[in-house]
Amino acid sequence: MDLIYSIFVDPFLQMAGAPDLLVQTLWEGFVGGILYALIALGFVLIFKASGVFNFAQGIMVVFAALTLVGLYEKGVPAFLALALTIGVMFLIAAAVERVVLRPLVNQPDIILFMATFGLTYLLIGLGEAIFGGNPKVMIAEQLYLPKGAVDIKMLGGVVTLQKIDIAAAVIALAMIACLSVFFQYTRIGRALRAVADSHKAALSVGISLNQIWVIVWFLAGVVALITGIMWGARSDVSFALQVVALKALPVLVLGGFTSIPGAVVGGLIIGIGEKIGEFYWGPLVGGATESWLAYCIALVFLMFRPQGLFGERIIERI
Repeated sequence: MDLIYSIFVDPFLQMAGAPDLLVQTLWEGFVGGILYALIALGFVLIFKASGVFNFAQGIMVVFAALTLVGLYEKGVPAFLALALTIGVMFLIAAAVERVVLRPLVNQPDIILFMATFGLTYLLIGLGEAIFGGNPKVMIAEQLYLPKGAVDIKMLGGVVTLQKIDIAAAVIALAMIACLSVFFQYTRIGRALRAVADSHKAALSVGISLNQIWVIVWFLAGVVALITGIMWGARSDVSFALQVVALKALPVLVLGGFTSIPGAVVGGLIIGIGEKIGEFYWGPLVGGATESWLAYCIALVFLMFRPQGLFGERIIERI
């Protein structure tokens, strides 16, 4: 009886008794969810255009952030380092298309998936060789990202909003909105959607798959850079960030592998769900639920809607 009370009654009484703490938890979950959505967006972009699940997206986040910080440590001004890092991500996109995707075109999806595994460890080795393995401090102040906190009195208490979290949420939402508009209304965006629908049909109307793949991997690299800046500003820049990037997997399971709105909705469900679960139900299992709760939520979705909330239902006729 005590266990039932602890699971189904006490957490809700805590929410009602301290609504300011509930709002604080929801805000932190919202920020985390938006950043998870930004990571997932990199996976969605590549999967939509090439049908490849890019396991290397997580290390691309780390490599982009390390490149930015490493260039600044070499004496390059912050915004020039940012521009040069964007150039590096373009070079990586072009190299991946030429060395990985082009030779493996028309190969089974599992072959391309395993190729992204190889790319992951290549970038890990290259990053450690160039930048070392020690954590680095993100140059948030040099990029004029805000610091400090804002205290808001509400619901009989105080809710604290970190300014870097506000900036991260605004920048991530702006990035997602810009990419949505880009996909929907620009010529290249329409070409990307055509490639996503059918490679053969896109080729038949003169769309170059090679160019599209470079563009989409470059866009995924820019998303990785912004993600690395935001996550690095909230903690530090290290190879541990690629573990955070794996949270995109349950986000994709919830939202669907080809949906930008799905990435946002899935990210918010995971971000808010894991914060609420950690704060109110975590003590029942000794805490640290954030490391596994997202995957449990994804497992439940897989059992009832394996294509995700916004994914297309696949019907096979025999």
